[in-house]
Amino acid sequence: MTHQLIIIGAGPGGYEVAVKAAKAGLSVLIVEARHVGGTCLNEGCIPTKCLCRNAAMLQEIREASAFGISTGDVHFDLATAIERKNSVVERLTSGIRSLMTTPGITLVNGTARLVDVHTIEVDGTRYSADHLIIATGSVSKFLPIEGAHSRDVVTSTELLNITQIPPRLCIIGGGVIGLEFASIFNAFGSDVTVIEYCKEILPNFDRDIAKRLRTALKKQGITFKTGAAVTAIREQPGHSVVEYTEKAATQSTKADLVLMAVGRAANTASLNLADVGIDFTPRGIIVNENMQTSIPHIYAVGDVNGLCQLAHAATFQSYRALNHMLGKTDEIDFDIIPAAVFTSPEVATVGLSEESAEAKGIPYSTHKAFYRANGKALSMGSEEGMVKLLTDNDDIIIGCHILGEHAADLIHEAALLIRSRATVSRLRDSIHAHPSLSEIVLSAAE
Repeated sequence: MTHQLIIIGAGPGGYEVAVKAAKAGLSVLIVEARHVGGTCLNEGCIPTKCLCRNAAMLQEIREASAFGISTGDVHFDLATAIERKNSVVERLTSGIRSLMTTPGITLVNGTARLVDVHTIEVDGTRYSADHLIIATGSVSKFLPIEGAHSRDVVTSTELLNITQIPPRLCIIGGGVIGLEFASIFNAFGSDVTVIEYCKEILPNFDRDIAKRLRTALKKQGITFKTGAAVTAIREQPGHSVVEYTEKAATQSTKADLVLMAVGRAANTASLNLADVGIDFTPRGIIVNENMQTSIPHIYAVGDVNGLCQLAHAATFQSYRALNHMLGKTDEIDFDIIPAAVFTSPEVATVGLSEESAEAKGIPYSTHKAFYRANGKALSMGSEEGMVKLLTDNDDIIIGCHILGEHAADLIHEAALLIRSRATVSRLRDSIHAHPSLSEIVLSAAE
């Protein structure tokens, strides 16, 4: 069966570009080994945000007395929360399945293997195309330690479907995934311990913001062990013991459940890349600025190329790939990709941090404003937070980092400012609605 475009993977890097390609007149075959929507929709972004909302509501109810609202004993039913999460996921996946019936698109379920540079095989059936996009995403990593796959160890996938709240949850990894689950299950009532190998949580984020987040989460009852290396996970009757070294000393903590959240690896195992001549490394498939692999008519987008493990990055990388194969140009800037962490409080970032500016040898200045000085934040009872802007020697905004309520929404103003190479004085002269949290971004320019 011959098509003009084959897409391997129906996640964010696959299904949206399939629709665009079909509307551009291409005949598209899209192959999905598991569920349309990929990890993001089924086991990542969306289901975790559902549980984040549960956690946020619990926090609001517990703090309601400060707003003159009295409540009785609060009972949280995990089963109902999971049921709601599943219904949201099903509603969205149903929408994607409907999109895959767009004229020009053929959806095939199964695992694809490359046979040659134009042909794939799925469950014994071969398909060929002029162009291919590989969008197979990533899989959870495991530490190479004793007990890494033992009884009480789970990944984010399993944690999203548990039936009981663990009294003691140990999270290995203080990155985005680990911290979101730490925030969620702390609100649900678990005693949460986070063990992070680096000196600070969120090692790829601005250190100032990361430190402030850790302080805020610590106040909520989460225990952090930073600069600590997990060495083993040992099963005991009814629980596990997580052993780690901290400051050259051997330590341990008991846990009823252990979340392995040490990152994700490119999902390339079944693709047969080496035999067809596609270059790759342990990080992922090697691509150029147009997402082309070493075989020019084969593209790789999203987690599988290791450039940026964010769903929206995968989507826009696929747009770049399609534009290139259609001979079109675009203005997508992959140096400006907002990222958010849906803890409580939230974190969001875009552009350069102090650390990355220093690494690039770019002189910079910082500008800060705090939630506690903002009328809307105080009225909401959300005074924990900060906006931090970075500017270069020409006062052009080159980075923004936000800790606080609605950080994930506020960051996009900064993304547009950075994209436009706007100066801090341009921001300073831009009128913002009052009272609003956006005024904190404005205040950082003062």
